[in-house]
Amino acid sequence: MELRRLVRGRIDWDRLEGVAYALAERLGREEVHVRFLDADNWLSTPFVLDDEWFVKVISRQNSLVHAIFTTGRNLGAFSSGTEGFFEHFGTPYQMAEHELEATKKMREIGLNAPEPVEALEIDGFGVVVLEYLPEFRSLDQLDREREAALAPDLFAALKTLHDNGLAHGDLRGENVLILDGELYFIDATSVRKGGREDARSYDIACGLAALEPLIGAPATVEAALSAYSMADVLAALEFLDFVNIRPDHDFDAAAVKGEIEKHAT
Repeated sequence: MELRRLVRGRIDWDRLEGVAYALAERLGREEVHVRFLDADNWLSTPFVLDDEWFVKVISRQNSLVHAIFTTGRNLGAFSSGTEGFFEHFGTPYQMAEHELEATKKMREIGLNAPEPVEALEIDGFGVVVLEYLPEFRSLDQLDREREAALAPDLFAALKTLHDNGLAHGDLRGENVLILDGELYFIDATSVRKGGREDARSYDIACGLAALEPLIGAPATVEAALSAYSMADVLAALEFLDFVNIRPDHDFDAAAVKGEIEKHAT
């Protein structure tokens, strides 16, 4: 967490306060209550406004970190024998605008996602405003039995995303929220149109990586095969080693590979 705070950078309180005041004015409110979140996030400073809106403030440093991450991910794709397929957006506002549009698209195809409100630029920051989901828990905060029960739903939702020409690009347990027993996706990443098949395989690999520590390799692979063909899951093998070296994934890649190969024979 301390590393993330260092890399993410610190936005001075008076500038964050200015963002909150600007949003209050747009919302027609004289006063607003701001609650900051100790979120595990590299790419923004999040807070909750009046327990109604989830706000992400994206700085120039966040945009720079996103560029570095995008380069690293694309290099990882090259190392897996494919072209890079992640896109970077050049300004904080463009990052905010993309997240709003990605959230809209997920809702349009029937997936659960927070209601998008607006994306705007305030004092050089990109600011994205979404519906705040109260009392949610992330997938990796549940007990093992509930995580196992929801695993097929995660891959089914991911397949819906892929079947509609979209991809997530950053699937982790903390990016899957649970509210009233339903899965919600957040923090989707843009991919280049020509790289959607590879992005599909990468997403499946990330899903395997996110679930294996929670429910074990056998249940994880079974859940993936409940939504995807054996060929799709085998294609994800190309990206498992790359996903395994990411700092935000910690899973037993050998166990997952062995389980996939067991099903393939």
